[in-house]
Amino acid sequence: MDDPADATTTSSPSDEKACVPTSTTSLPTVPADLPAAMLLDTFYRRFFPFKDFARWLSYANQDTLARREFSFTLDNDIYVRFQSFDSPDELRNEVLAERPVKIDIGAVYSVKPKQKKTLLPGAFIPKEKELVLDIDMTDYDDIRTCCQGADVCAKCWSFMTIAIQLLDRALRDDFGFSHLLWVYSGRRGVHCWVCDEEARKLGNDARQALVRYLEVVRGGENQEKKVWLGPANAPLHPFLQDALDHVLQPSFQRVVLGDQQVFEHAVTRDRLLALLPDDAVRSRVRIAWTTLDKKYVDSKSDPIELANAKWNILVKSLGSYVGSSARRTEVAQLPREIVVQYTYPRLDANVTTHISHLLKAPFCVHPKTGRVCVPIDPAQCAKFDPLNVPTVAGLVRELNEAMDVEGADGAPDWTKTSLKPHLQYFKSFVDGLDLEVRRKLRREQEQSLDF
Repeated sequence: MDDPADATTTSSPSDEKACVPTSTTSLPTVPADLPAAMLLDTFYRRFFPFKDFARWLSYANQDTLARREFSFTLDNDIYVRFQSFDSPDELRNEVLAERPVKIDIGAVYSVKPKQKKTLLPGAFIPKEKELVLDIDMTDYDDIRTCCQGADVCAKCWSFMTIAIQLLDRALRDDFGFSHLLWVYSGRRGVHCWVCDEEARKLGNDARQALVRYLEVVRGGENQEKKVWLGPANAPLHPFLQDALDHVLQPSFQRVVLGDQQVFEHAVTRDRLLALLPDDAVRSRVRIAWTTLDKKYVDSKSDPIELANAKWNILVKSLGSYVGSSARRTEVAQLPREIVVQYTYPRLDANVTTHISHLLKAPFCVHPKTGRVCVPIDPAQCAKFDPLNVPTVAGLVRELNEAMDVEGADGAPDWTKTSLKPHLQYFKSFVDGLDLEVRRKLRREQEQSLDF
């Protein structure tokens, strides 16, 4: 998706505030059925990790935070860009005052973004930003059968799991990055923030080159064939071969043939058949599938066995394709191209390639679902359930129940809720990043003393 309009409106949302103290040591309970704006105010005051959030984005340098762009989306779709804050406290105070329904994070600029209007053209330059990836479930609508649009379920969420597993491995092994923060978007997708210094310093051209390396599925919704792997007798790039062997091929059997049952839905079945080289092959495959369906009805065999049998028929039909030698070589690659087209991550390239592009911040609350945009541990991503993510109303209920049982024991509110493991993971991530940044600064100081 493209950047929102370059708006600098400063209108404030309604002045109505939830009557919730800012202290977290002896707070009263809060009704879980408060209006959404009041629940959001409660979330910011009692759950949002301002300290670690600012620590993450400052990289042990207060000036880095001060030159970082933030944007706020307020009530009534008022959009405010080029916000910046000189300290974590200033950031917190402004969020509590404005109560944004969404916070976006942008680049670190040459000067403070809030001073942009006072500068001459060309003086306001983006200097660095995390390398970010955005994968949205709606880009899979042509291959998923369980849901469409903004809807997701456990079956189609497997596509996000595949994306995390494959891209995390590629970014670490092929590019050498180590500080990757994966975040649930709150509804139907995932974001990745690559926070290594080398990634943050990449210019637009380098980001574009990285996307070209990672991007395999290309083409719009009206384009049938979106993957070309080259001649079957030519070796694949090691990255793609590794992805096929360890992630894509096993996932195709389980997710596409099993969970999605693409052969059993007319739209997805016809869409897949359209990838075959000509009408003669399509006709042979259809006839064989019809015969198999009749046997299946009689034998009542496992649906996954039926799907695998249909896939094998398709592969064998392509293997016996009669045509020119060049065409046969091209067709022989088609089964692998189908596997890749139906399982490989679908990136929103614009989000990655432009350093000034903004992306929704972790721990925002999605306005439509009420779910918190929590981090995802890539090592445990197969266990992540997007439908079981903490919601604001749920967190308030959990806190109230804990307060009824335990009273005010001085522990932070978040420790009494299902947000706890997500905040602990985020803190651990920031600790690791902070440690590396400080070690680098110490080495640089020691080297300067040597001279």
